Amino acid sequence: MMNYEEFKENLANDVKEQLEKDTGKEFEVEARNVEKMNDSYEALTVKETDGEIGVNLNVDSLYAAYEDGTAYEDVVDKAATMAGDALSNRPEFDVEAFKDYEKMKDKLAIEVVSAERNQGMLETVPHKSVEDMAVVYRFVVGGTPEGVGSILITNQMLDTYGISADQLHEDALKNAPEIRPLVIKGMGEVLAAQMGVEDLEMLGLNIPPEQEQMFVASVEGNVHGAGVLAYQDFMNQAADRVGGSFFVLPSSIHEVLIIPDNGKFDTASLENMVKEVNATTVDPLDQLTDSVYHYDADAKVFELAEKYEDRMKDKEVDIKKGTLEHAASKPHRDRGGEAI
Repeated sequence: MMNYEEFKENLANDVKEQLEKDTGKEFEVEARNVEKMNDSYEALTVKETDGEIGVNLNVDSLYAAYEDGTAYEDVVDKAATMAGDALSNRPEFDVEAFKDYEKMKDKLAIEVVSAERNQGMLETVPHKSVEDMAVVYRFVVGGTPEGVGSILITNQMLDTYGISADQLHEDALKNAPEIRPLVIKGMGEVLAAQMGVEDLEMLGLNIPPEQEQMFVASVEGNVHGAGVLAYQDFMNQAADRVGGSFFVLPSSIHEVLIIPDNGKFDTASLENMVKEVNATTVDPLDQLTDSVYHYDADAKVFELAEKYEDRMKDKEVDIKKGTLEHAASKPHRDRGGEAI
C-alpha cells in the first residue's frame, strides 16, 4: 500500500492522464493546501492548461477511501470523473468582469465565522473582528447544481483591486442586505413551514408576538445567514421584533437564534444549550461558536453574554457605591436640630 505522499503524487499524474485521455484536452494538476471555513485539507487543483478556473479534489478523503479498501484504479476514476463533471458544470463566470472591482462589488455578501476555528484562513483574507467571531466577504457569482456559487475575497484580491479593507467593508454593508435580505421569523412560524402547515392554529403555535420566546434570524435562502449579525440595522430590527434586549445563540453559520432578555433565561443555561447542540447535532463544518451573545437595546451594545453580565455587576456595584457615598455626605443633626 502506498503512503500518503506517494498516493498524492501518483494520483496527480494519473488523474491528469485520464482526463486528457477522456477529453482530448491538456490539464494541469497541482497539489496545494486549501483553507476553508472551519476546515483545511490537502487538495489537487485541476484546470485546463489554457483555463483560468480550476476545481479542487480533496486528497485527504480520497486517501481515506483508498485506506478503507477501495482499489486505487477506482479512486483515480472517481477523482477524474469528479473533476471533469465539476469543470463541465461550473457556473457561467465572466473572468474579465471578475478583474474589475466596480463590476463585482454589487455581488458582495457578508459572512460571519468563528475566529478561533479559522485562524489560518483569516491570515489570508480581509476581515473584521466581532467578539470571538470574524466578518468575512464573498462575491456571490451564481448558481451551480449544488447551490449558490461564491468566491471568498482574499488579501491578494484586494491588492489587485487596489482598494482597502475598510472600503470593502463599507461596500459590503451596503450591498449584502440587497442580495441576501434579512429574515426574522418566530420559531412557531419556522416549525409550521417545516411541517408544511400554513395555519399556525392547527399546530397550536399561533402565539401572540409579545409571547414568542424564540426567533430565527437568517437570510433569504438560509445560506450563510449568520452574516446578518454584521448588517447595519440588524440589532435595531431584531430589538424591535422581540421587544427590547435579547440573547443571540449561534445555531450555525447559516442562522442564529434570538431569545428575548425577559428574565426567563440565564447565560449559563444558554451556553450549555449551544455546546450540547453543537456537539450532538450541528455538522462541524457548519458550526459557528459555542458562545452566547447579548444585545443591550438601551446601551446599543452587542457583546458576549458573559461580558454583559460582568458589566451589569459592575454597574450595580457603582450604583451601590454611589448611594453609600451620597448617604455619607448628608449632614447629620444632633438632637437639638443643629448640623454636626
